[in-house]
Amino acid sequence: MVRRIRLKSIIAKTELIETTKWGGCVYVLNDKNVLGVGGFKNYFTIWFFNGVFLKDEKQVLVNAQEGVTKSLQQWRFSSKEEVNEAAALDYIHEAITNEKQGKHLKPEKGKIIVSELFQKELDADPNLAKAFLKFSPYKQKEFLEYIETAKREETKRSRIEKIKPMILENIGLNDKYR
Repeated sequence: MVRRIRLKSIIAKTELIETTKWGGCVYVLNDKNVLGVGGFKNYFTIWFFNGVFLKDEKQVLVNAQEGVTKSLQQWRFSSKEEVNEAAALDYIHEAITNEKQGKHLKPEKGKIIVSELFQKELDADPNLAKAFLKFSPYKQKEFLEYIETAKREETKRSRIEKIKPMILENIGLNDKYR
């Protein structure tokens, strides 16, 4: 906690507003997430939501989850003595400037998986096809992913049989959880 206080005192010198999101300390500008502060067992960190756009001249930023996060970058510290206030402020001000300029990575749209087995069912039953098309693209994708995540063809077929009545009754796959 004491280690994070050092970062918070530096960030307090900027125009960012402190808030709590996801149980953590996040700093926003015009309700847009710019950076956050966190503490872990072996280090504490300042993370930049759009850190991918930072120049990182000191080569201090790391991707928190390689292959998972695209724009989030962290600057990790193991002691409060490692925190260089001037350097931290340079990175923070650059992040603020980037936010003001609207630099953001747009999330990639997931590709819709087309199930051959399900497509055959839709081709064979016009009522099913018509009912399926009434669903939003999001709900259609849920159905298709549900089928295609099965490994065995037998399981895919049983899932198709399970969802056919739901589709005909206009019930989304996960509606009961919403």
